[in-house]
Amino acid sequence: MPRLSEFYGIVIYMYFADHNPPHFHAIYAEHEALVRIDDGSAIRGSLPRTAARLVEQWRTLHLDELTANWTLAQEPAALSGIDPLQ
Repeated sequence: MPRLSEFYGIVIYMYFADHNPPHFHAIYAEHEALVRIDDGSAIRGSLPRTAARLVEQWRTLHLDELTANWTLAQEPAALSGIDPLQ
């Protein structure tokens, strides 16, 4: 599972050939959430409030890159890293 980004202790991953809807995995300590790319809702799991807010800010800034990586992951092809939240 390629690591796309890491910021403030949150790590963002995306699996190759993963199930729909398009999403990424956000992991913070012992918490994990599968987050939809299109609207930011949690498909499964949850993050603490502050971590969830940071992930949402990051997702909003990088929608195009996340969508492009999802397409590549379905092929599967190498994914591109995404800048962390600053």
